Amino acid sequence: MTLNTVAALSVVAVLTVAGGGGLVAQQSPAAGASATAAEVTAAIGQLGSFDFAVRTQAARTIRRATAATASPLLADAVKAHKDSYVRFRSLVLLTALDEKRAAETINAVIGDRDDRLRTVSYQWYEHHPDPSIVPALVSALPSEQSEFVRPALTRALAAQGSVAQAQTALRPLVMRGPDLFRGAAITALGDYKGNYALADIVEVAKLDGPLQEDAILAIGRLGDPASRNILASLQKTAPPEALPAISGALCLLGIDVASHEAYLKTTLAFALTTDGFQPLLRGVVHALSATAARGNSAHLEILIDAGVTAKDPGRDSVALGVGIAALRNPELFLKAMETRANREPAIKLVRDAFDLLAEDFEEERFYVTIRRAFWAAPEGSPRRQAAQALIDILEF
Repeated sequence: MTLNTVAALSVVAVLTVAGGGGLVAQQSPAAGASATAAEVTAAIGQLGSFDFAVRTQAARTIRRATAATASPLLADAVKAHKDSYVRFRSLVLLTALDEKRAAETINAVIGDRDDRLRTVSYQWYEHHPDPSIVPALVSALPSEQSEFVRPALTRALAAQGSVAQAQTALRPLVMRGPDLFRGAAITALGDYKGNYALADIVEVAKLDGPLQEDAILAIGRLGDPASRNILASLQKTAPPEALPAISGALCLLGIDVASHEAYLKTTLAFALTTDGFQPLLRGVVHALSATAARGNSAHLEILIDAGVTAKDPGRDSVALGVGIAALRNPELFLKAMETRANREPAIKLVRDAFDLLAEDFEEERFYVTIRRAFWAAPEGSPRRQAAQALIDILEF
């Protein structure tokens, strides 16, 4: 499961290395002098430690080094370290420290045997589109069949939607292949305005099944006002658990937002407090997370307010929705934290989501955004305080 498919809320969550552990709360991004080359070298070696606290502190040490010190050492580790996990984590950290050296290193490992390195390479190209890489991405499609790698590759291609070769490769993926891969393709096409595949996505949206919600929300993300009639028709035939996705899609289109927002809020409260409605809960969280990721602050607040009071197992579903929205839109989440009197319960929702989401690369991008916001904000301001709380609780 990856962030690449917001279907994390309705399919499966893959556990990743994360969790509690020994943070010195007073440590700020500026604590102490920059790490030396020797300290960075030692920290790189500890990235693969079985001890969570050791791994966490190693990453923190590297993040607090200068790019000039850390990036060549990380690049060397990616290319030559004997521990494959250290290579992977070094590449993730490098992408956040030094874009130029990261790009050079990505080009060297995009064909690596290690699935994790290839995944990071594809994620990099999603956020750094380069038309010259499209032929290589297309040629990789037949061989990339890992549930972790394939969605990242699909998103990298979707980000190149203006390139005809990418369009030709992506459109058939809506209608064929395993559902997990089709869901990733549908979501990516929605995120990157793949209107050339709208007709196929509409056909999927008409069919009951695991891809229906992905397709409905993709229609909303594509932003074509003419889709209103399609969604209105689906309201008459879709199963109850798909109705939140329709409301979410209409909100994304800017249609009758207030009434759909009220419905989503009421439905979330009902599904959280009534036994036997887990599919409906996942559906409404999926919809609110999608709209929040697109900048709807009210929908993010609805999720957070519900999550901080929810009990398990419903809390896990809401936490995933909050976490995915935060990864997709870190700035929106940070703004939400600026105005919260008690930030900790809300931030813990994100922490718990990160525990469940195998999204090292996207999490590192989130951390970069928050660190930059910390330094840019005036000392003592609500924004700096919110960023500091995120740094402390998420342990980066």
